[in-house]
Amino acid sequence: MTAPQISARTRTRTRTRPRAVLAMAERSARQVLGSVSPDRLTELLDLDPALVLDDFTTPAAHRALAGAELLVTGWGCPPLDRRALDAAPRLRAVVHTAGTVRHHITDACWERGISVSSAAAANALPVAEYTVAMILLANKRVLDIARDYRAERRAIDWNERYPDAGNYRRTVGILSASAIGRRVIELLRPYDLDILVYDPYVTAREAKELGTRRVPLWELFAGSDVVSVHTPLLPATEGLVGRELLAAMPDGATLINTARGAVVDQAALTEEVVAGRIRAVLDVTVPEVLPADSPLYDCDNALITPHIAGSKSGELRRLADLAIGEIENYVTGRAFAHPVRPEILDRSA
Repeated sequence: MTAPQISARTRTRTRTRPRAVLAMAERSARQVLGSVSPDRLTELLDLDPALVLDDFTTPAAHRALAGAELLVTGWGCPPLDRRALDAAPRLRAVVHTAGTVRHHITDACWERGISVSSAAAANALPVAEYTVAMILLANKRVLDIARDYRAERRAIDWNERYPDAGNYRRTVGILSASAIGRRVIELLRPYDLDILVYDPYVTAREAKELGTRRVPLWELFAGSDVVSVHTPLLPATEGLVGRELLAAMPDGATLINTARGAVVDQAALTEEVVAGRIRAVLDVTVPEVLPADSPLYDCDNALITPHIAGSKSGELRRLADLAIGEIENYVTGRAFAHPVRPEILDRSA
């Protein structure tokens, strides 16, 4: 006779639920965790769903942190610096319901041996989906053709007007084989595209296993019909896509940026795009909201979206589901499925 299977929910009832606190902006808690039944959290954790900390310095926060073993964090979480950690002497783990932990996880957390999990993998999927959609539309010249059709409203030989339109055997360059960059590569596999990648931490063999070809940075820009930027913003990558790389892009090529605006020299990009030489799809800019008089708003060769590629509305449920899974792992003594590794934070988002 085999032993009966015991669910994670049943196992949690056999031990004391760990004391936990929500730490994020109230809006984040409402939007990300609002789709989750409060019972789902309170069955796993000793937690007050109505208490959401966005400031670790108040007496109320210190009372809540004093007994906390686990923090469930999100967008708007304050930094977990030494002072905050001093108020949380029992803290052992952090489950982050969003992507990067750079804004709140400090060196003091690693020194304390605190385990950290992130929902970055869940947030990578919608960014990759957005990127793939834009790659296919850019190569098909959909925005250009739609603009011309709206203006002229007549039958046109589109093959004659846009002889380079289409995705067959076009070349796509992926700047950085990050989690999102790798997901984009994966989603592009069904299409008849040639994929190049530049990433100093990826070997030629690894690139081949991904289904791509590793090339030098300049060659990525000079040889691609579309370049998609997925590098994290680090001191070494700020302004990485500068005037020379942009000038190397073929006439009519498209730059897509869903990473961080500061990775690209925006002034140089604006010159190239406004001149009509290349196209740009920008979900991120510097500043985050462009000035109202920015020429990019009205430029036919630019598509600007307000940082919507990541998880939005119904997609936030995916973040919550991943976080709940990680909480279950912690409560039942299993390792995190999506741990954050401090040794690679200096080259990751």
